[in-house]
Amino acid sequence: MRAAARFWWEDFVVGAVFETAGAEVTREHILEFAGRYDPQPFHLDEDAARESLFGGLVASGWMTASMSMRLMCDAYLLDTASLGSPGLESLKWLLPVRPGDTIRVRTTVLESRVMASRPHVGLARSRMETLNQRDEVVLAMEGWGMYRRRPAGDPPTN
Repeated sequence: MRAAARFWWEDFVVGAVFETAGAEVTREHILEFAGRYDPQPFHLDEDAARESLFGGLVASGWMTASMSMRLMCDAYLLDTASLGSPGLESLKWLLPVRPGDTIRVRTTVLESRVMASRPHVGLARSRMETLNQRDEVVLAMEGWGMYRRRPAGDPPTN
């Protein structure tokens, strides 16, 4: 956590929405990621990708999830009193991401409560949707985040 958090658990109220900037998905990045982490032919070989169900080169879903995480970190997570996450409840790849696409993330808080066993920690369950430049949801995740509670006497930062 940075010296002064901008967002605490109290900022993750039900219905709150956090949006990120966009990031372009490049052919080079798709090939590099696939070569290192997901070397399936439709991520790594343009000829094989044309013959696949996708009809062309597509990003690994894991690359899309990783880029989404980076976008969330840059937009707000690195400015929170985050204590990490116990995991995701769901992760779905809904549409392929192709070279030249621009993706961004919209996070919506679905549920928020204090952790029963640790009252200084708040939990927030969120839906994270990664959208392309046509506002189509290409990836959807749901899961919990754990955050420190705002110290007594600290005013909200909104």
